[in-house]
Amino acid sequence: MSRHGFRRWLSRRYHHEIRDPARELFLFRKRLWLTGAAMLLVFGVLLGRFFYLQVIAHQQYQTQAENNRIAVVPVAPSRGTISDRNGSVLAQSFSAYTLELTPSRIGNLDATLTQLGELVEITPRDLRRFRRAMEESRNFDSLPLRAKLSDEEVARFAVHKYRFPGVDIQARLYRQYPAGETASHVLGYIGRINDRDIERLIQRGSLSNYKGTDHIGKTGIELSYENTLHGTVGFDEVEVDALGRAVRSLTRVPPIPGDRLQLTIDLRLQHIAEQALGKSNGAVVAIDPNNGEILAMASMPGFDPNLFVEGIDVANWERLNTSPDKPLLNRSLRGAYPPGSTVKPFLALAALTSGKRTAESAINDAGFFDLSIGSGKVHRFRDQKAGGHGRVDMHKSIVQSCDTYYYILASETDIDDTARFLSQFGFGQKTGIDLEGEAAGVLPSRAWKRERFSGSRYREEHRRWYLGDSISAGIGQGYSSFTPLQLAHAVATLANDGVSYRPHLVKRIVNGTTGQAKELPPEEMRHLNLKPAHLATIKNAMIDVNREGTAARIFKDAPYTSAGKTGTAQVFSLRGERYIEDQVKHHLRDHAWFIAYAPVEKPAIAVAVIVENGGFGARAAAPVVRALFDYYLTGKRSAASSQPGADDSDDWEE
Repeated sequence: MSRHGFRRWLSRRYHHEIRDPARELFLFRKRLWLTGAAMLLVFGVLLGRFFYLQVIAHQQYQTQAENNRIAVVPVAPSRGTISDRNGSVLAQSFSAYTLELTPSRIGNLDATLTQLGELVEITPRDLRRFRRAMEESRNFDSLPLRAKLSDEEVARFAVHKYRFPGVDIQARLYRQYPAGETASHVLGYIGRINDRDIERLIQRGSLSNYKGTDHIGKTGIELSYENTLHGTVGFDEVEVDALGRAVRSLTRVPPIPGDRLQLTIDLRLQHIAEQALGKSNGAVVAIDPNNGEILAMASMPGFDPNLFVEGIDVANWERLNTSPDKPLLNRSLRGAYPPGSTVKPFLALAALTSGKRTAESAINDAGFFDLSIGSGKVHRFRDQKAGGHGRVDMHKSIVQSCDTYYYILASETDIDDTARFLSQFGFGQKTGIDLEGEAAGVLPSRAWKRERFSGSRYREEHRRWYLGDSISAGIGQGYSSFTPLQLAHAVATLANDGVSYRPHLVKRIVNGTTGQAKELPPEEMRHLNLKPAHLATIKNAMIDVNREGTAARIFKDAPYTSAGKTGTAQVFSLRGERYIEDQVKHHLRDHAWFIAYAPVEKPAIAVAVIVENGGFGARAAAPVVRALFDYYLTGKRSAASSQPGADDSDDWEE
């Protein structure tokens, strides 16, 4: 190996042991600066983030922190009380303990339900109602399982509370209807809020006011005055721990209770009306002619609104919803029936007003009216009295309810003129009562028939108005159909000399917080221009209906003077044959009507009654009116208040 080769080998072998201090110092300083710069950068970022969190975004994150620590719990307001005109409570709210579950916080729901059943009684109905509530609600909602727990049951669950995460005892408000079925169609009922209710609340912009509220008015006054009765929701700010359990209450915005409603209904009169109808299907409407206040509004059969408070069970719902008697139908408001002879006083008044008849104009009634229908054919319209009534003037036509008189009158009167006059009394139109769901009925005219049969499946002859249509309408049959409310409103207008007030059910609204009452003044609708002499003719005839006419037996010895009119409405066409009640199935028998007002000197009450398939109005409907008048005008219960149709004698006339 050469000298130079040896040096290279030696250099490679021991080069690591030969150091360069200057170079190492340079590298060290370079690394130190880089590390320091990196540390400064990191601390700068941390400082900037700290500044952002503590200064710039302080309010935002403080709010989030508070939200994690504080739960805002809505507090449902107490629903307003409903009472009758004398202060008797018809609907009220009360507080009770409820066992509630939040499904999202429960692992095994079925096991939890089984274990809870060992502590408190849980019926199959409770379970069905809970399952249905789960289907209608969100998974994180608190849902009631068992309502109205006793103090013993509350204490028993409290001992085992630790075993049931997601299960709590809550105080909830419940609705109660002390009168049961009485006035059920007027009051209506409340039920759980569903999707349709939510859509309606969103449209009204009031959804936020229903936080913490499970129920809402579904029908009747509960629905029509929902905004008044509900109140304003309150809030509790509660500090919670990591598990979401309340630790302490921080602040409270108390709920504002709903306003109280005092109705125009007289509960005792309402009860008498329903009792007088008995087991018969029908309706009663009683009005104060001087202001439009509804004194009684009965529809039978009724229902118990208490069944709906906690969610109606399947059996009861099927019973109510499928019954042929339709207990959920408010007949007084939505039932539209042919008025029969109750329309005759108004037709007679129309004839007097138009000059078609005078009070003295008379016909000779042979018991029928023949209408020529062409090709030598004649259609015979029969009077209800075989052989006819003989000579009949306007007074007798009302007192004895002579059909032939009105057949002839209708044949000589234009239907459009008749419709225009009757419309002034509210026939064929909604009265505007403060209750949703009112039916308009039918006041027939040429325009109405053309519109009714305007579809492509009808021919021109279906749309044409015929003289036979007018004759049927002349005795309240054919296309005519009015509601009991319309007839009560019309007779109240007649009793009040042509001045009509809008029917209403709420008398005053009482502020739920201050107790200040707001009276709802009567609303005058019309002031008809009727001649006193014409009114006197009609009223005197209606007085004699109860004194010596078709209703004389019912009002015999009454300590007051009343005026009325009986009516019988056909359910199906006899095609010219004579009606024999005993030979007709019950559901095809005629409806019984009676309208009346009293006392004649200063009318205080006007009534319309219909008894479905009751036959003659004097036999089935007039006793109901007598019972109402006796109580309202004298304070006594009448013997005539027995169930309609109890007297089956054959000597009744319409």
